Order: sequence, then structure tokens, then C-alpha cells
Amino acid sequence: MNIKRKKTRAVSIGSVKVGGDAPVSVQSMTKTETHDVAATVAQINELAKAGCQIVRVAVPDEQAASGLGVIKEQIDIPLIADIHFDYHLALSALNQGVDGLRINPGNIGGSERIKLIVKRAKELGVPIRVGVNSGSLEKDILAKYGYPTAPALVESALRNLRLLEDSGFYDIKLSLKASQVTTTIDAYRLISEQVDYPLHVGVTEAGTKFSGAIKSAVGMGVLLAEGIGDTVRVSLTSHPLDEVIAGYAILRCLGLYEGGVEVVSCPTCGRCQLDVISLAQEVERGLTHIKSSLQVAVMGCAVNGPGEAKQADVGIAGGRGEALLFRQGEVVGKIKEDQLLTAVIAEVERLAQEIE
Repeated sequence: MNIKRKKTRAVSIGSVKVGGDAPVSVQSMTKTETHDVAATVAQINELAKAGCQIVRVAVPDEQAASGLGVIKEQIDIPLIADIHFDYHLALSALNQGVDGLRINPGNIGGSERIKLIVKRAKELGVPIRVGVNSGSLEKDILAKYGYPTAPALVESALRNLRLLEDSGFYDIKLSLKASQVTTTIDAYRLISEQVDYPLHVGVTEAGTKFSGAIKSAVGMGVLLAEGIGDTVRVSLTSHPLDEVIAGYAILRCLGLYEGGVEVVSCPTCGRCQLDVISLAQEVERGLTHIKSSLQVAVMGCAVNGPGEAKQADVGIAGGRGEALLFRQGEVVGKIKEDQLLTAVIAEVERLAQEIE
């Protein structure tokens, strides 16, 4: 696809540029309790290994805020603090060196407190994301529209943007998320016509790994295909690693990302003689650290299996309890089923190392 992306102003989240001419970036949010520094750092580094470019952590209280500086010292990707209600937490996060803030200015507690946050963010060169969600719209806006409609989300976003702009702050990223796909699409379309701030795109509270990924792919896919969106987060009730995998899969389908491993796998049927379902999932997770653009085929029988496996960079075509292992069209071995995962990952890693 030849997607012409909407031109937005650029902001820098640490080392990652968002908007302008930068590629669409993929981010996620930790599921650990932020005050558990060791667990949070471990999860962030796992996400970074899988290609996550920006990570966000919840900061619900001072206990969580107090560990941000220590977390920042132990990770290599930009850190965003997600803060609501308490401006003290925002100031604490800024002073500990976070790379970005996500706030809803309307719930911070008045213009004077917003000015304090903006002043410190300006001094440190830290951008702020105005995050508007359908589940937390202002009461008067809800009363006006009766429901979290797309125009309601846009009105809330513009109101909150003005709170920052009135304080002379423009280093802003913006999101307008609803759990309904059509509302999300309409809201981003409307706001993209009115502002040139970079847009963080996602469907909020999308759901489980399966249904949430589908909703996100539909909603985000439509917007990205129209050139709307500068950074994405797939919000899943699942491990954040699944969010990163899904995010890159969506971008890859649209030609907005060319790196990493694409897994081609058969849907299985009565001819299948391997546990392809489990194997394909384990292969996909086991190869998230590979940045080279490669295709891996996991096939379960002799009908389409050899053909797909030959066409892939690395592939397997299954038989009863074993499979042929292909590398760039050539058979390199016959592998027992219990050794297939290890064999495929090792072959892909060797190939990736050779072509890098």
C-alpha cells in the first residue's frame, strides 16, 4: 500500500521521535505494580527485546512515583509516566527523569497546578500526552452529548489542549480512545482535521488477546491506512508482549513496518499430524527478538506444507511426529516434533546473523 501519512509536528520522547517524518512507533504499558521496581524493570526489558520502542507505567501514588528514577536507570527505551488527579506525582515523575507524561489536564485540579507541571516540563524538554478516553469524559460534556460520542471526545480533547496551550505549552501528543471501534475511528478523523499534533492511536479497553487484537486491527488499521496515526498501542487484557506483537503485525500488514519475523502457519485440519497451534504460537513468541525481515512457515501436512515452507526463509512441513526443516527452499533436516521449536528458532537466528 502507498499510504500518504498526514503531516504532523514532531515531538521527541527521549530518543524516539513521534510525528513529523518519523516512522509509526509501537509502545506498550507494563502490567506490574510500578513500585515493584525489579518486576517492572524486568518486564520493560522483555518488551524492549521484542521491539517495544516506548513504554508507559502507571503512577497511582507516591510509592509508585518514588521508583521511577531507579527504573529509568535500568532500561534503554523511553519511559512515560501515566498520571491522574495528583499534580505532585507529575512533578515527582518529571524530576526523576521520565521522558514523557500522560495526563488528562482536566482532572489535575485547576490551571495553577497545570502551570506548575507545564513549567517543569518545559524546563526539562518533556512532552505531554493529552489522553482522552470515553470512560472518563467530563460530566458536562457527557450531559451535552448523552453518550461518549466522537464529537464529545473531540470537544474534551480541544478543551484539554487549550489548558496546556494557554500556559504556552505545545510539546504535545494527543489520543482520543473509545472502546467502540467506530467511535474511535470517527474521533480521530475529526481531530486530525483540526490539529496538527502527533496522534497516539489505539482502541481503549479493547478486550482479550483474541477479540482485542481484532478490534485494534480494525480500528487502527482503518486510521493508519488513511494516514492518521504516529504511534500505536494495542490495549489487550493479556501480557504486554502480546500488545507489541500485535502492534507490529498491524503495521506490517499496511507496509508501515518491514522488519521482524512474519509467521505463516496453516489453520490445521484433519490432515494435520503436528500440534501446529501451540508450535506456531511458541515460534512467534520465541522470535520477537529478531529484527531482520524474515518469513517463517509452520505447516502441518503434505498438501500445502512443503510449498509454503520452501517459499519462506525458514519453514517446517509436518509429518507424523516429525517435520522437514527448510531453509530458503532447501531441506536441511528431518526434526522430531519435540525438537522443532528449538530447531526453528536456532535456524532463524543463524540466518538473521548471516544477513545482518
